[in-house]
Amino acid sequence: MLRTPLLAAARSPRTRALVEQLPPTRALVQRFVAGDTLDQAVAVTDELVGAGRRISLDHLGEDTSDADQAAATATAYERLLAALRETGLAERAEVSVKLSAVGQSLARDGERIALDNARRICEAAAAAGTTVTLDMEDHTTTDSTLGIARELRADFPWLGVVLQAYLHRTEADCADLAGAGSRVRLCKGAYQEPASVAHQAKAEVDRAYVRCLKTLMQGEGYPMVASHDPRLIRIAGQLAQWQERKADTFEYQMLYGIRPEEQQRLVDTGATMRIYLPYGGEWYGYFMRRLAERPANLAFFLRALATRN
Repeated sequence: MLRTPLLAAARSPRTRALVEQLPPTRALVQRFVAGDTLDQAVAVTDELVGAGRRISLDHLGEDTSDADQAAATATAYERLLAALRETGLAERAEVSVKLSAVGQSLARDGERIALDNARRICEAAAAAGTTVTLDMEDHTTTDSTLGIARELRADFPWLGVVLQAYLHRTEADCADLAGAGSRVRLCKGAYQEPASVAHQAKAEVDRAYVRCLKTLMQGEGYPMVASHDPRLIRIAGQLAQWQERKADTFEYQMLYGIRPEEQQRLVDTGATMRIYLPYGGEWYGYFMRRLAERPANLAFFLRALATRN
């Protein structure tokens, strides 16, 4: 019931100003975000790698409306990748990139600018010895994102891409991207989408997720199972077993700060467990989507607010 208003609030400057001023906000944000700075992000990465996790780092930001800011975001990723190389973390830590943060949403030449900036990031990742995954945003960007991914994969075949199971089109996209060398992160989807393009009921989304995951597990690519749902995690394990996949031919992914005990359980079984680790000052949109996804997160926030007041 609260998911729709929370997702709307994620794009509201007025709500953002209010939420950022609330006393408990910063403490809760720290549960989901590594910190504001590069040094903080590297320190948390080092800690998680030491605990047997792999990492996908996201320099927070989206819907950039300025070409200079888009270029600055690409520069921030280059610095992050250099730091991963210098600290020896690149072998177990990659980066995730939202194309809207590097220019995709610009009114003029947005796709070209995003492609150029994403190429810079991929070149830096190649130099560091790691990989890049392109995040997926709302459905209006799907064709553009997949088109940019196709262009980049000509030079960087290890480039990963995210697909969102709640979109009606995703089963076909999974079939297209299940070939050898392909890396696909399958998530349920975190944006407010109309019924014309996306499943609305949780049960429908879950069934779509399983159908998409079957396609990826049966393919020759590298599925990345992005879910905190215990049932879907069990199904993923069963599908991998049926396809006789070894532990290094697929991975589980979870968000930083969510279900850490389950993360450790999967590590202990020998599974590959990657944590999506965001950092940076532009945390608001990411934070609001985390509240929308799990009622427990919202309840935690409201309890903290009540306690402080």
